[in-house]
Amino acid sequence: MPESERRIVKMKNQKKFCIKLMASFLFILVYIAILVWINQPLPGEVPTAASQIKFARAHVTELIRDEGKTEDWTEGLRIGVQEVYLQIDSGEDRGKILPAVNYMSGYNNVDLKAGTKVIVRMDMDASGRSYIASIPNYNRGPALLGLTVIFLLFLAVLGGKKGIAAMLGLAFAMVDIWFLLIPMIRHGINPILSSIVIAAVTTAVSLILLNGLSRKTLCATIGCVGGVAMAGAAAALTAAATPINGFNMPEAEELVLRTGGTSLNISGLLISAILIAALGAVMDVAMTITSAVFEVHQLNPELNRQKLIRSGINIGRDAMGTMANTLILAFAGSALNMLILFRIFDYPYLQIFNSDMMALEIIQGISGSIGIVMTVPLVSFLSAFMCTRTNAADMPVKGKQRKNRKKY
Repeated sequence: MPESERRIVKMKNQKKFCIKLMASFLFILVYIAILVWINQPLPGEVPTAASQIKFARAHVTELIRDEGKTEDWTEGLRIGVQEVYLQIDSGEDRGKILPAVNYMSGYNNVDLKAGTKVIVRMDMDASGRSYIASIPNYNRGPALLGLTVIFLLFLAVLGGKKGIAAMLGLAFAMVDIWFLLIPMIRHGINPILSSIVIAAVTTAVSLILLNGLSRKTLCATIGCVGGVAMAGAAAALTAAATPINGFNMPEAEELVLRTGGTSLNISGLLISAILIAALGAVMDVAMTITSAVFEVHQLNPELNRQKLIRSGINIGRDAMGTMANTLILAFAGSALNMLILFRIFDYPYLQIFNSDMMALEIIQGISGSIGIVMTVPLVSFLSAFMCTRTNAADMPVKGKQRKNRKKY
């Protein structure tokens, strides 16, 4: 290539890089501004009682009295009363050693020994002195943090740059849900619309981090959003026909009590939950099929659009089954205790099938699976259209190289 052409190509690449950099910077600024705005307190909102409760980390320094014993039904768990001394390890009372009474039951069981690390609820008496009101939980933070670190290390070591990009995408998804989706719903924005917006933004950012700005990323993003929207549509139609909505979900009563008189749309939370639950599996299928179609086109550029679509659908058939199983089994696993109770009480199948809980699980599992199934042809068509419309910039193939490629 002549020197002049090299300079032109270099200048074009630098221009593209600057545009991408400016676009990324602008997106980050707008995103941060939206986060700050949407997380402002609601009009007239006052601090809740729960937000005023003080919790602290602590560990047992001495076990004074232990009346715990096992029962036949507790499967080795001890129930009873313990008296202990605890040293506070965080908060305003850090370093203090305070007495506490620990009540153990089969359902709230924190069995203390010397050195046990726990979370304590702090309170103040009439004279303003701190005391330990209860011991609700073990301090599980170190174990959970350790598990998370191990996962991230595996992801980074085995996945390399892609693994690190996946970490960033996962972190972005968590920020989206906690700091964007939930505040949007609390501000009265339609939960279904909010979830679709979050699904689109999360998918786009996650795939851009993995593959950069490319035609492949565009196809996968559009296909993923389309699949999630189809899952939501299937759920909405079924919910309207059943009828069932967010008020039939387990936490609905608590939400009504805590948010009565606000603009929170509880009925739409069912579809919102389905959209978010299906997003990960649909994104996986969309990216898999897109990469496969682009790879097939790269290996054999002479294949026409119809053959590329057929290849994408054939490749997607295996993913349909495995991902559909993943969603349905995940929902079944979350309802395992209730399913066991149904068998224990020998409920008639007519009632089991028509109960709120079973209807919710069926709608969630099958709607998400419909989203996966419909994503395959949608992404196959988009990818094939993009490949045959023009030679994708993601995968340049020179004419001399094409002659040596195996035909499929």
